[in-house]
Amino acid sequence: MNPPLLTRLEGPVARLKLNRPALHNAFDAGLIAALTDALEGLGRDEAVRVVVVEAEGASFSAGADLNWMRGMAAASEAENREDSLALARLMRTLDELPKPTLARVHGAAFGGGVGLVACCDIAIGARGAKFGLTESRLGLLPAVISPYVVEAIGAREARRWFATAEIFDAGVAARIGLLHEVVEPDALDDAVERQVALLLKAGPVASASAKALVRQVASHADRDRHDADNAALIARLRVSPEGQEGLSAFLDKRSPGWS
Repeated sequence: MNPPLLTRLEGPVARLKLNRPALHNAFDAGLIAALTDALEGLGRDEAVRVVVVEAEGASFSAGADLNWMRGMAAASEAENREDSLALARLMRTLDELPKPTLARVHGAAFGGGVGLVACCDIAIGARGAKFGLTESRLGLLPAVISPYVVEAIGAREARRWFATAEIFDAGVAARIGLLHEVVEPDALDDAVERQVALLLKAGPVASASAKALVRQVASHADRDRHDADNAALIARLRVSPEGQEGLSAFLDKRSPGWS
């Protein structure tokens, strides 16, 4: 039996490939556990600087596996709660991973697949990719992934797509903020590699800390505390080994040691 997830390390770049192509990389308990475990391990690996999430086959991820959903429909409310908490743990792990993350999106991305895209720091999609939050057609809602999708596309857009379950294309996904860039299918790999190269030119600590800074700024109501925290952060970075090397390299007109 093929593993549901393939992990490949290319120097400082880790590639996580969803590997259930016959089922359009639909989620089940095994894939959720494998992806969560892999991300937690990469988060602890100091040699890894960038994580790319991609998929084998025709689709990025078609959401929930039908057989898995059938089993959960027959399970108790308590069992469904535990199952949903496992998915919540996956999404939070990806969203808070202390490494820059990049989604390479092609084909269909529905339900939990949209959640993965929303949790990644950068998302690049192929023209022709399709997206959908189709849970309402089943009398359900994308509750577990909602914090990340709403953060990515905004409350007003989320109200539409959550309610209608309408399928939308890559152009709309870019317009509403789910994708950062849309390229032709044969240019997808080059577009991903350009972003990876940019991330590797950034300071490792700085790039890894970027999402935590954005989250802190977005959640701060106390502007005085906000200013103090940001001043403390930049002061800490300036005197750190990475900050010293970056500033010295800039002044010396050379590439920094990490580049």
